Amino acid sequence: MSFPKIILKPGKEHSLKRFHPWVFSGAIARVEGTAHDGDIVEVCDNNGTYLATGHCADGSITVRVFSFEGYDGSDTFWQAKLQNAFDLRKRLGWVDNADTTIYRLVHGEGDGLPGLIIDIYGSTAVIQTHSSGMFEQRAVIAKALMNIYGGKLLAVYDRGDEKVGGKGTGTAGEYLQGSKQDSVAREHGCLFDVDWEGGQKTGFFIDQRENRKLLGEFSKGKKVLNTFCYTGGFSVYALKAGATLVHSLDSSQKALDLAVVNAKINGFEAPIHDVIKADAVEYLKQLNEDYDVIVLDPPAFAKHMSARHKAVQGYIRINEAAIRQIKPGGIIFTFSCSQVIDKKLFHDSVMAAGINARRKVRILHQLHQPSDHPVSIYHPEGEYLKGLVIEVE
Repeated sequence: MSFPKIILKPGKEHSLKRFHPWVFSGAIARVEGTAHDGDIVEVCDNNGTYLATGHCADGSITVRVFSFEGYDGSDTFWQAKLQNAFDLRKRLGWVDNADTTIYRLVHGEGDGLPGLIIDIYGSTAVIQTHSSGMFEQRAVIAKALMNIYGGKLLAVYDRGDEKVGGKGTGTAGEYLQGSKQDSVAREHGCLFDVDWEGGQKTGFFIDQRENRKLLGEFSKGKKVLNTFCYTGGFSVYALKAGATLVHSLDSSQKALDLAVVNAKINGFEAPIHDVIKADAVEYLKQLNEDYDVIVLDPPAFAKHMSARHKAVQGYIRINEAAIRQIKPGGIIFTFSCSQVIDKKLFHDSVMAAGINARRKVRILHQLHQPSDHPVSIYHPEGEYLKGLVIEVE
């Protein structure tokens, strides 16, 4: 099968030879054939030597590579890629784990499938596509998933991400295989009612699983504030670990309602667990409760380099407010999921917050995304989640 060819400028092939999966528009000399957003293309060096195959896309990242070995156009190619991702999760212990039925099966570039996210919630797989090319493959992907899991997978739901450009824009979510299943799934023994049809991302923030577990180790007998709580993931772990009081704070009433549901199905209600609808920074500036542990898990403050400076100021403000107000010996779990904020810049932002608050701060743990969110060593941009556990003297 032949595909349009992207011919690179001289010297621009080096990143592909190092297996980096992105081709930027400025590296392209010409296109042989016609290539539109979502089309499969082959990338060649300036002499016409094959380098990789990927999906063409509008924007600065013009090609997202899914193979450095060629593509025959068959459905079995995609099934083999998904089988590889499945086999890794099985080796890691996430497949057929009665204690944890929530995990990520495909993590974009980390699994050689840029533009594709697949999360598993019990017997349902939820697909989220971030490129038109992957959007076009969703039916083939859904069928392959059913083959790989056999009878253990009962449904495949496509989020129909409105962010997908071209052919995918504005498409509503739909079940590609099966129908709506039980939405309650388990994570390290904690129960969560996941809204994969209407919630953020695929319905749950799976990347914080191991960090939530760690929070539990700090929560017994403590008062905990979980800011930007969304559906209350950190709150449930703190409650299960024996916290004496947990407050879940968010600016979204829908998120708070879900946090109440998740606490309740794990056996916790007011007054031991309560919700607060407020702006996190403003609330932190005037704390009335002497919290022992505070969680700062904001949404991405910056999605593009142009917003990085503003994001840094945001991280400094929220961390400074928490560091100023927490009781002596208090613990703060603080995170950034902004890809353009690297580990050093995040560390420096928290350090600046401590300097401004004029309090002694020590790092106890440095946190990141879990094993089912793998990072290709050739694509360091895939490491997006950064976290610190700090003690404030």
